[in-house]
Amino acid sequence: MKIPATKKHAYEALRKLNGFIGPAQLAVVKEAMRGEERQFFFDKISELAVIIETMPILAEQGKSADEMMIHLHYFAGGQANFYIMEKDIGCVGDTPEQFQSQTFGLADLFGDGGELGYISIPEILANGGELDFHFEPRTLVELRAKK
Repeated sequence: MKIPATKKHAYEALRKLNGFIGPAQLAVVKEAMRGEERQFFFDKISELAVIIETMPILAEQGKSADEMMIHLHYFAGGQANFYIMEKDIGCVGDTPEQFQSQTFGLADLFGDGGELGYISIPEILANGGELDFHFEPRTLVELRAKK
C-alpha cells in the first residue's frame, strides 16, 4: 500500500523536478497543489522525483535499446513525443542554471517511430513541451508494441 505524500514532501520533490518541467506547467502544478485535487499532485510530483532520482546515467543500463527502460515522456506540438531513457550525471541542481541537459532516448517528431539519440530537455521545454504525468515507465519494446 502506497502512503500518500505530504504537502512538505511534495514541495521538496518539486525542487527535484527543476529542469525537467517547464515554467508554465510548473505554475499550473503549483496552483493544482492548492486545489481540490492536491493529493493527486502531491503523490504524482513525489513519484516523478523518485523516477528522476533513480533514472540511470548515460550508458549505465548496458542493454540493447529495445530492452532499455523509458522513464519519462514529453509531448510537444501535438505530434512530437520524446521518451527519456537515461540522464546525464549533470541532470541535477536546485536552479535551472545548474541543470545540464543531456539525456538519451527516442525522439519521435513526426509519428513515424522516431530515432534514438541525445535529447535536450531544456530545448523541449523552450518549445512548449510538457512532461506527461500519466506515462508509466516501460521498455522500448513495450512502447512500440503498444502503438
